[in-house]
Amino acid sequence: MTAAVELKGLRKSFGKTEIIRGCDLAVAPGERVAIIGPNGAGKSTLFNLISGRFGPTSGEILLNGQRIDGLLPYEINRLGLARSFQITNIFGRLSVFENLRCGLLWSMGYRYAFWKFLADLKDANARAEELMRMIRLDGKRDTLAMNLTYAEQRALEIGITIAGGASVVLLDEPTAGMSKSETTRFIELIREVTVGKTLLTVEHDMGVVFGLADKIAVLVYGEVIAFDVPEAVRANARVQEAYLGSIHGEAAAAGQGA
Repeated sequence: MTAAVELKGLRKSFGKTEIIRGCDLAVAPGERVAIIGPNGAGKSTLFNLISGRFGPTSGEILLNGQRIDGLLPYEINRLGLARSFQITNIFGRLSVFENLRCGLLWSMGYRYAFWKFLADLKDANARAEELMRMIRLDGKRDTLAMNLTYAEQRALEIGITIAGGASVVLLDEPTAGMSKSETTRFIELIREVTVGKTLLTVEHDMGVVFGLADKIAVLVYGEVIAFDVPEAVRANARVQEAYLGSIHGEAAAAGQGA
């Protein structure tokens, strides 16, 4: 089976500083994979390499068997990969409906044409309405995006990310800044909207990681030191020492100091 996303010997240096150090990873179609690791491990850099924001120093990146390293972000997007960012990235002065419609026009074959009115694009409008229901914002159809709550803005960004029909979705810390109840609802939303898609997510909340991911990739100092199902990763001694154990140790220290 051809991997949905595959990294082969991937390296990235900034000057003399090597951030990604020979990273290898193969994600099967339809898998939900969480990428975890301590601060500075290279998680955001890895996402930027896969999505084309950075070019690798060496190595290969393949999307559904096709090399994409060296391509521009929009070219990679048109091959079926979409991503969200840590900082919410939406059109604040457009409505929820308009944001979603903007996100799907290209994938539906619409290009700039001054003689066409968006209101007349029945299929695009119907798809935008469907997306609104999926992300549970149909009650905020005409609300400006900047007037949504933080959790609603994050949901809207997820909607925009999947609007183009990408088969591979990258989510960068999707639940950051959310309350526990918001996080619980958001995990369920992510599960629903990524059915049948390949998902890679960077996430620090281990409850989200173990509740959402089929597999976990542990990145430490730019290398994947473990890639397995959550139970196996949790029991991995090297992972406990490098990452999970440090979290438990910090929590214990905090408890003793309280």
